[in-house]
Amino acid sequence: MWKMAIEDAIAKITRNAEKFGDAYPHVGEGKHYTLIDNNDWTNGFWSGLLWMSYEYSGDERLREAARKTTIRFRHRMEQNVVLDHHDIGFLYSLSAKAQWIVERDEAAKELALEAADKMMKRWREPGGFFQAWGPEGDVVEGGRIIIDCLLNLPLLYWASEQTGNPAYQEAAKAQAEKSRRYLVRGDDSSYHTFFFNQQTGEPVGGATHQGFSNGSTWTRGQAWGIYGFALSYRYTGDPLFLETSKRMAIYFLKHLPENGVAYWDFHLPPGQQAYRDSSASAIAAAGLLELLSHLDEQDNQITYLQNGLQHSMEALVRNYSTSEDEEAEGLLKHGSYHVRGGQAPDEYMIWGDYFYLEALLRLERGISGYWYERNRY
Repeated sequence: MWKMAIEDAIAKITRNAEKFGDAYPHVGEGKHYTLIDNNDWTNGFWSGLLWMSYEYSGDERLREAARKTTIRFRHRMEQNVVLDHHDIGFLYSLSAKAQWIVERDEAAKELALEAADKMMKRWREPGGFFQAWGPEGDVVEGGRIIIDCLLNLPLLYWASEQTGNPAYQEAAKAQAEKSRRYLVRGDDSSYHTFFFNQQTGEPVGGATHQGFSNGSTWTRGQAWGIYGFALSYRYTGDPLFLETSKRMAIYFLKHLPENGVAYWDFHLPPGQQAYRDSSASAIAAAGLLELLSHLDEQDNQITYLQNGLQHSMEALVRNYSTSEDEEAEGLLKHGSYHVRGGQAPDEYMIWGDYFYLEALLRLERGISGYWYERNRY
């Protein structure tokens, strides 16, 4: 099943690479992706898809397309195009760092390190956190962290390894710890965002941006937590991060509907439109694979987690993939972006496609994504 799904996905990606040119797929509309310039937080996922597809297939057309994205990311850095946010890791881990991992290209490595330096400028004292959005001192955004940041931290951990400078890892670990303490609730659900007083660093409270309500659980945020804390464990060895990832994964699986694919929020009241978010389930599946790689075989939850992963991936492949539709540009149907904001509530999501293929490749070939140096382990 996994092999056929991979080959179908790579065939679509190859066709898309020829059609899209220098543009980047963002979210879908009908059978097609909306194409945008390299000016959004999502652009790195297209680069990551190209690099993974090349690694699996060896197709030089995909390699060349992937290389061109790194060139465009270099131009974006030079021109400082929409980089005043914390999603630098999403952008440059899956483009420049991916090229370094695949090809050992020194220029790509230097670009990824430059991106890590750019992200470090988001660090805020006295709170001791990475500000998610907006300029320093912004009245609304100045004290905000969000759970998505956990997947941006691997760029910093990696930068410490490459440079020998512990400052990157220290900041990343502090952010992960702050996320563990304030974004993860006592019942193992999660806030999307949390605010701190900019002047004192004191905690203010949890909130949401894309979930249903401040007290609900946005499923994509929960999925970021599963994967992000597992990656922080990989880099730091802190058992609290591994335990948090596992607890969040169990919560995610226990709250799934019968068909194995998450709704956009786990706490939707009656009468609310129950859109699915296949991208949340794809992220969670990739995160479960990372989590399971660290758990002891004697762990009493390992069978539950393995069965949950199998059920979710089978559901994505059989019922949410576009394998039966050659005209479809996206890989996964029924993803949601920002339901409350009216943005793409039921379409393709480029990040959903990325994590779907990453999970498939890890299941079939043991090829993980570009969050860490594979030859280290």
